[in-house]
Amino acid sequence: MFEIFKEYISQKATLTETEYAKIEAVCIIKKLRKRQYLLQEGDVWKYNAFITKGLVRFYSVDENGRENIVSFAKENWWTGDRASLLTGEPSKNNIDAIEDTELVLITKTNFDRLCREIPALNDMVNAILNKSFIASQSRIHAAIAFTAEQKYLNFAEKYPDLLLRIPQTMIASYLGITPETLSRVRKETVKKH
Repeated sequence: MFEIFKEYISQKATLTETEYAKIEAVCIIKKLRKRQYLLQEGDVWKYNAFITKGLVRFYSVDENGRENIVSFAKENWWTGDRASLLTGEPSKNNIDAIEDTELVLITKTNFDRLCREIPALNDMVNAILNKSFIASQSRIHAAIAFTAEQKYLNFAEKYPDLLLRIPQTMIASYLGITPETLSRVRKETVKKH
């Protein structure tokens, strides 16, 4: 699994073998079965997590027991609760596996140290955080301004591979629409195209 992580880093930064060895020395390999939690509400999140295989969802559960999916993360993506990581406060969210998943975890302490010791890694992380911030703004805009059909088409355009991997009820939750609305929108979309 570290080789997959190393390949990902090598596409974004130039590191020496010594630097890769420093990273590998602090990596924790984690395997999740489908539906197994990586993080449960109330726990403090302490890692930077990179997915080498599989798919997870990041979500909260409201007082009515309804799941509100904030994001998905697949191979070569990062996941975690950044607010809990940075504040040390218990998470209000859950992360669980939609598919059998394998991850590389690095504790916050070790990750921060690596970023100080390896400037190219720090630059890569900052670029990823900037891209993530832009994606979050785009997601908020879509949630506020788009119709149900526009939300679905936007999701389908950005993540066509996820349409087949994620149950429709989860996609509906992510889009902030009911499963019935999603079903109707999908039927209408098929008719148009």
